[in-house]
Amino acid sequence: MRLVLNSPFDMHLHLRDNEMLENVAPLSSIYFRGGLVMPNLTPPIFSKDDVLSYKKRILKASKCDDFEPFMTVFYSKELNVEKLQQLKDYIKAVKLYPAGVTTNSESGLSELDFSAMRDVLDFMSNNNIPLSIHGETNGFILDRESEFAPIFENLAKEFPKLKIIMEHISTTTLANLLDKYENLYATITIHHLLFTLDDLLGERLNPHLFCKPIVKTYKDRETLLNLALNAHEKVSFGSDSAPHTKSSKECANGSAGIFSSPIALLCLAELFEKHNKLDNLQKFVSDNAKKIYDIELSNKEVVLVKKDFLVPENYGTVVPMFANKTISWSYE
Repeated sequence: MRLVLNSPFDMHLHLRDNEMLENVAPLSSIYFRGGLVMPNLTPPIFSKDDVLSYKKRILKASKCDDFEPFMTVFYSKELNVEKLQQLKDYIKAVKLYPAGVTTNSESGLSELDFSAMRDVLDFMSNNNIPLSIHGETNGFILDRESEFAPIFENLAKEFPKLKIIMEHISTTTLANLLDKYENLYATITIHHLLFTLDDLLGERLNPHLFCKPIVKTYKDRETLLNLALNAHEKVSFGSDSAPHTKSSKECANGSAGIFSSPIALLCLAELFEKHNKLDNLQKFVSDNAKKIYDIELSNKEVVLVKKDFLVPENYGTVVPMFANKTISWSYE
């Protein structure tokens, strides 16, 4: 069996910087036509100069692959309309992190005061700049995403023209908001479609499945599967592939993040085939993203074949999801 995907996109991607960027960028650029690159570096991407410089480094690391890095800027309290005016032609979204909820988010917003944010959010609404949000509180880890639901609802009602992306949703609670508010959209990862809390720590702790938001319950997974397998028009694929070195994962204070980018499309093909939904994979990994983010790019074919693929033990210093395991699809 042979499956041709036209211009797959990864709409939530961490590429890091420096040596890590050089290692992981080619593992996305070869298989995807583009990716929405997250700005939580150290220090984060704050300015136009930051955006342009980082994009240049990504393109260099991508080794001339036909890959478009869709750039984002970090929403800090210093972000204003003047800065956005300078940025609007160079970014695909603004990324908002509540302070401290995930890796390198310490510079995020400690409180979400919509009145203080109004000028910026109105500018984004009027210029069709999506607001991409890591939607978690600092509460109990299994409740953090659900506790953020009222904030999404208030934001959707207060700014009805603002396109709001609920990133890497992991709960039924947020999934249920998609059909309730016209301006709410979502990305879904491969790991939230495959795993639950049992896989992370039901028998023995698997540090390479530790991420934020944490994988949840069987019910939550079934809800997300229903959205993805049926290619809900307001949902697109975002891997949230987040590389960390093996030493920073396999330690007493392990980092949150799952590295999946080089095998994400293979895992999706296996999953969609299992549920007899392969015909919907093109929409989930490409067509929906084009509509949601207004993407117009030349086509890039990525061909998958039904052939066993043994996932490497590591990619450089990074251990991938499913290391040393076999997937039933390969790249041609």
